[in-house]
Amino acid sequence: MNKHGQLADFLQARRAQLRPEDVGLPTYGERRRVPGLRREELAMLAGISAPYYTRLEQGQSRNASPEVLDAIARALRLDESERAHLLALARAPRGGRSAGRPRAERVTPATSALLAAIDGTPAIVMGRRSDVLAWNRQGHALFAGHLDPSSPDDPGRRPNMAKLVFLDAHTRDLYTDWPAKARAVVGNLRLTAGRYPDDPQLAGLIGELTMRSPQFATMWADHRIQACDTTDYEMRHPLVGTLTVTQQTLQSPQGDGPVLVVATADPDSPSATALALLAHTTVTTHALAPQGAAQPSHDAEPRTTG
Repeated sequence: MNKHGQLADFLQARRAQLRPEDVGLPTYGERRRVPGLRREELAMLAGISAPYYTRLEQGQSRNASPEVLDAIARALRLDESERAHLLALARAPRGGRSAGRPRAERVTPATSALLAAIDGTPAIVMGRRSDVLAWNRQGHALFAGHLDPSSPDDPGRRPNMAKLVFLDAHTRDLYTDWPAKARAVVGNLRLTAGRYPDDPQLAGLIGELTMRSPQFATMWADHRIQACDTTDYEMRHPLVGTLTVTQQTLQSPQGDGPVLVVATADPDSPSATALALLAHTTVTTHALAPQGAAQPSHDAEPRTTG
């Protein structure tokens, strides 16, 4: 991946998704050869010259000011997450050097303690490439109960949530509105790709999903951005039936470490009852497990499956 190549693709894709009538431009019934706005129309809306915008969209200009980028973001009608993504793509590395490869991810003792403290509430710890680095019993049961619960502890078998959503039949059936979940996964991966353009494992993951899933390839080409902060999903769980959960993604203020994804339900709702039943089921299953069974350890150095 290349930041400036991503910037060009992002601008082209988002310009193509805006119609003249969306931004109040008259067309006088003319037939247009390409979908969306023309470059000169977008440049006019942003208040910059068409030749300059063309160079920017072609990846030939790498020094756009924040003011120019803000003007382009307004012309493209980007939301706050999309605007931040645009700024990240346009930001040149200091000293003209390419950004260094992101450091290896690990679950800190503090995160392990937090995971233990919320026992009873489904939770998983995910890396930047959506690898599952750790989960509690309820998180495993809710999101991937068909997988070995110890798999996050084995780098060779570590689950990847993006792969599960697009390539795993159980996970696809888990979400009533699967396309909404899939778009959220793709939108979040787009944000990650903007932050870590030199991550070869992330590029490998995106390449694999593009080759193996036509749905992923189509959604990836849209260049839609979606920050997965707080979202409601209706799930069809094989053990406890249909329930609606709120998935919250919690991360460090720096935004550069693993994230904690927690699933909750409205108090006293049927979904809360279903989550409580799931928690009881997992505790019972754990109690019946062989006493000598190895328990996961989450402070080993992880590597990804992507």
